[in-house]
Formats: sequence, structure tokens, C-alpha cells
Amino acid sequence: MPASLLITDVRIFDGENEISRGSVLVEDGVIKQVVKGELKAPSPSTVVISKPDHTLIPGIIDGHVHADLDEHYTALTQSLKFGVTTVCDMHQEAENIGKLRERANQDPDAADFKTSSQAATVSGGWPMAVITAFDKSEERRLTWYQTRARIATWPDLKTKADVEAFIQDRVNDKADYVKVMHEDGNGLAFKPTLPPLELQKELIQVAHKNGLLVVAHALSLQRTIDMLNAGVDGMTHTFCDNPPTKEVIDAYLANDAHCNPTLATIGSLTTEGLKEQEAYAHDPRVQKLTSLEGQKRLCACMGFGNDKSKVENAYQSVREMKAAGIDVILGSDSAGPAIGTSYGVTAHQELALFVNKCGFTPREALRAGTSLVAKRLRLNDRGKIAEGLRADLVLIEGNLLEDINKTLDIKGVWKQGMLCSTYKGLLA
Repeated sequence: MPASLLITDVRIFDGENEISRGSVLVEDGVIKQVVKGELKAPSPSTVVISKPDHTLIPGIIDGHVHADLDEHYTALTQSLKFGVTTVCDMHQEAENIGKLRERANQDPDAADFKTSSQAATVSGGWPMAVITAFDKSEERRLTWYQTRARIATWPDLKTKADVEAFIQDRVNDKADYVKVMHEDGNGLAFKPTLPPLELQKELIQVAHKNGLLVVAHALSLQRTIDMLNAGVDGMTHTFCDNPPTKEVIDAYLANDAHCNPTLATIGSLTTEGLKEQEAYAHDPRVQKLTSLEGQKRLCACMGFGNDKSKVENAYQSVREMKAAGIDVILGSDSAGPAIGTSYGVTAHQELALFVNKCGFTPREALRAGTSLVAKRLRLNDRGKIAEGLRADLVLIEGNLLEDINKTLDIKGVWKQGMLCSTYKGLLA
């Protein structure tokens, strides 16, 4: 790591506001100074990067992924290449957490890693059904049976004692938040077991008592309302089975809850997002950073919705939440088995959907993917370009505040002041 780094003569979006021409000084992985105009290098050893006609933004935070533990740690390494400096895992086997955290901490080419650890599950509930439904082909039969054996070790919460033990396990895991599952399958091709609402209320109460943030999965309108009324702090999806209602908007407002809508993934669920997925898969800016297999998976859809599920319901819900002042944050729901998603790439697609389908300005979309997601998930050391925060930074060619589609014109990515090796030699 250089002793200091100075990025100067650049447009800055600090996570909230714009500086049309400014400078950022980084020392020891932390933002030391942010000024309008020029700034002198503090020493001859300072690395100085002058980039007129570029935009510097905080590192993107993907508020919803499922990190596969493959040999390349793709969830972390590919994400960072695309400017996603932090990934927030929303369901992970506890035994994998140490390895993922270690890789994130030790590898400058890996995104930082936050996690719920194991989500609160019940036998036959979400996400068991969707995971086992993905691939039962002959060549994958052994993997399918191995997956079922792994799922059998997940929590099967039934009683108050189960809840207390589950939350204590999350405290012991140093989980960054707790995730509960409340899926009825109303817009899906299968019907998972729905946990009792009283059990969910107990989970939320005990988690809050332990100082933990609680987010919930639901893809249907009614179950979203149930979870908001039960007291969750945010939802990890919007719904797609019905158009939004006043009741759900009021429930969000009454609870001061946020929504991470995962619009791109819902488009894969209903198959209506295929055109956008293919556009990203064929984009040269994506192709140079992804594998052929990854591009192929982007050109297919999960397709497990039913005739009730419509992506327009999801878009309209976000439009109405935005109009009501409800916080909408970025999260892609990218996962290794999730066809139609790709680590890092789908976060950019989601930002574009905010603008192109939901009426956000580029500035509002970028805020949703930086300072706002950091605020809502209590990541208080990042999300803004501000003195004292982590130097997680992304340099984009052009004026990103005028065109959200420029998010992929990446010229540099820094995690705690260290340049991702993909971009070494590209900043002269």
C-alpha cells in the first residue's frame, strides 16, 4: 500500500453530493482529506492520479448476495473488479464464514464481506425448495443429493428455545445482521412451508434485544406486509405477485423500514428480464471481466414464477416507495446457482433499472448503492467519500451523474486505498 494516494482534478460524487472538480487524499487506507479544487501532494512519495473528465464515487455496496465458496472466491474477486467493494451475504453456512472473511481481509483483490451467517429457516421453507429445484439433471445428480444433505443440517426453528439458541449462534458468529425467511410461494411455481408468524415475531424481538438488525425475505405482497407489521428493519426483496397497495406503503412508513428490491433477479424469476441480462452478457465491458460460462448463465433465466408474478409489479412498488420517501437500497441477490445473475454485473444492472424503470436520477441510484445502503445496514465506516472513512473508491470515465450506463466504464477500483490489480497500468 502506498503511504499516500492523491486523486485530483476529478468530479466527485461523495455518496450524497457532487463536487464538480475536487481532490481526495488517502493515507493508510483511510480518506484523509476531501477538498474542492486542487490539493498538493503531502510528500514526494505520494502517488498522484489526475483524471479530468472522470467521476470518483464511493465503492459500491451490494446489499444482497449469496457468496459461493468456490476455489477462486468469485463472489469476492469478481465483485471487486466491477467496483463492488463490499458484498453483504444474506444466507451462509456458518462453517464457510471464517474462510470468506479471511479471504476478504487478506486479499486486496477481494471485496469486503459482511454476512447474516445462517438465515432463520424451517424444514421445507425458503430457500430449500428453490435450491433443490435448480438442477436435477443426471450429470448433477450427485451434487443435488449433496445439497440436500447440507440443507438437512440447517436450523429447523419451532420453539422459543430454538429462537434463543439461533440468535445466540448468530451473536457468536459475529453476524452483521439477522435474516428471516417468510415465503408463501404465492407468485412461484412451488409452495414452501411458511413459518408461523408468532415464530417470526419472536425471532425479530430476540434479535433486536441483542442489538441486531433484522431483514426479511418475502416475494409476495401479503407476506411483505406481515413482516413489516412484525417489526423488521428492512426487506430483502420487493414483491411481484400483486401491484402495490396503500397498506404496504403505510406498513413501510410505520416501521421506517427499507427495501432492497432485487429487481434484476425478479426479472430472471419471471423471465421478463432476459433482454436486459443478454445486453449485459454481450457488453464488452462485462465480457473482459467474466468467464464464458458466466456470460452464458446471464443469458438464461431462473423462470420459477407463476402466472401471478410480473416484474412490472416490482417496478411499480419501487416507484411508489420512492414517491413515499421509503429508503430503497441496492442489492442484486447474485448467487452462484442463481441463473441470470453475476457477481458485480447484476449490481450495475440493478442501478440501471432504478433509473430506467423506476424514475431515479443517476445521483439517486448511486446514493442507493453507496451511502444509503451503508446507513441502512449499519456499515458506518464506508459508503461515502468523507474524512475518516475507508478509502473504498471507484473511478469512472465520463460524467456518471448524467448517464447511469457509464457505471461499467471503470478505470480504477481501490479497497482501503489499495488498487485492484485488474486496473494496474491503466491509470497513466
